[in-house]
Amino acid sequence: MTTIDLTGKTALVTGAGQGLGKCTATTLHAAGANVVINYFDDSFGTNRQLAEEAVASLGERAVAIAADVREVTQINQMIDAAIQRFGKLDIVVNNAAIIRDRTLKKMSDQEWQSVIDTNLTGVFQICRAVADRLAEGGRIVNMASISAVVGFYGQVNYSAAKAGVIAITKVLSKELARRKITVNAVAPGVVLTEMGKTIPEEVRAGMIAQIPLGRFGEPEEISNVILFLCSDLASYMTGQTLHVNGGWLG
Repeated sequence: MTTIDLTGKTALVTGAGQGLGKCTATTLHAAGANVVINYFDDSFGTNRQLAEEAVASLGERAVAIAADVREVTQINQMIDAAIQRFGKLDIVVNNAAIIRDRTLKKMSDQEWQSVIDTNLTGVFQICRAVADRLAEGGRIVNMASISAVVGFYGQVNYSAAKAGVIAITKVLSKELARRKITVNAVAPGVVLTEMGKTIPEEVRAGMIAQIPLGRFGEPEEISNVILFLCSDLASYMTGQTLHVNGGWLG
């Protein structure tokens, strides 16, 4: 049996104070990695508290660092702090995302732009910032979504952003290959994290009817795929999008 061992590696997970990001950070930490839990420092202090609780639950080899993925200066400061703390950066998981669902006719400019800025531009800016600072042979995993392929009703902004993430992944897999850095994406189906639980019950029922496995995914089922992509087992895989959705798309 092959065991994934990330001892000595340092991973940055954006938006990792809760939900899938927290689960991913926990999974990578359990495999031996040092983990940087990124969070957006909101005015209420809620995200900071969640990030600090996540670090406390992990113990050693974990640190919480605030940064808005929409702000280049904050991104660079976060990466500098991560490298100063752990000596290097080997893995980046671009997980930070928001939803602002509304139909096209009712969607405001702000609802469109805020999702694009966080979910797409944020990924671009993180990748650009780490491109020359990620250790040779490093890993970038970008979180896409089934929404990028299906195009869910009321998610023109989210679907467009996540489709863009898949495109970024393909391009960067070519541009960063010279440094042996692999760039892949994971496109989950619906996972009942805090974000997934906002889906109305009647909509959930319609979705489950389309899933061959007959249920939504668990966060660990997604984070385990991310762990694989971050490991040496995936050393010859790059530019790919892994759809983890219970057979919803096949």
